[in-house]
Amino acid sequence: MKDFITLSDWSTQSLQELLDLAVRLKAEYKAGGNAPILQHKTLAMIFQKPSLRTRVSFEMGMKHLGGSAMMLGPDEIGLGKRESIADVARVLSGYVQGIMARVFAHAHVEELARWANVPVINGLSDSQHPCQAMGDMLTIYEHYGALKGLKIAYIGDGNNVAASLLLAAAHLGAHFTIATPSGYGLSEESLSQAEPFAAISGCRIQTYTDPRSAVDGADVIYTDTWVSMGQEAETEARLKVMWPYQVNADLLRHAATGAIVMHCLPAHRGQEITDDVADGSQSAIFPQAENRMHIQKAILAKLMS
Repeated sequence: MKDFITLSDWSTQSLQELLDLAVRLKAEYKAGGNAPILQHKTLAMIFQKPSLRTRVSFEMGMKHLGGSAMMLGPDEIGLGKRESIADVARVLSGYVQGIMARVFAHAHVEELARWANVPVINGLSDSQHPCQAMGDMLTIYEHYGALKGLKIAYIGDGNNVAASLLLAAAHLGAHFTIATPSGYGLSEESLSQAEPFAAISGCRIQTYTDPRSAVDGADVIYTDTWVSMGQEAETEARLKVMWPYQVNADLLRHAATGAIVMHCLPAHRGQEITDDVADGSQSAIFPQAENRMHIQKAILAKLMS
């Protein structure tokens, strides 16, 4: 594949190879540093949204691999406004060897990929967050030593993170359950995209409105913010229906013994997750955040080396 836009574009074998590469690159880095396989190469990073993990992990990932990264904020490009997406893609293709974009509309990153002559990576869009999901799979694999047959329970809003996590689980054979309030579930498109991969891998997909049913026996409990960027006008309505979906000590007791808790961050502590769980002994939140960098190094190496 030339680009990394959505996990449905990639084969299961290719995603497994990506995970294996991330494991090797992480071990290499921890043992003294990565080989400079991206020396003299530059990644342009387009941001329509604020970022901590995406910006720093990609920038440091490029640095560790011997390359460099350049941030282009919303005021500098005005993607699709000041200049057409097609023109931005073609101009950048003459300057850099890769483009990462963190955008609102998924169609924007798709159009960048259509017009660019260099690899385009989806750093987040309104419907997909593939880098996050693969970093999450790396974290789960490190903890359990396997993915196939584990149960991942996602609690809260059926958003872009949930959609990509479902696709990753479907590819790699982890069972996936999700509990959301009515009207906040995964889209039919997201579910239908995952079904062919799940049929091959043996992944079982279950949807609930009751969070306790979803986490029953789960090896991983996963949550995300109830109000994503761009949804601020819905805050009051969302908070009202989401409170029963808080990941707290009581909910954690319904999971498997030793289950880990994950959150892609930023967390609204006291809303979707409580402090005692986020900072507790079963939390994998900060190793999860670090692994964004290691999986992204694998993606960069695969596409740009």
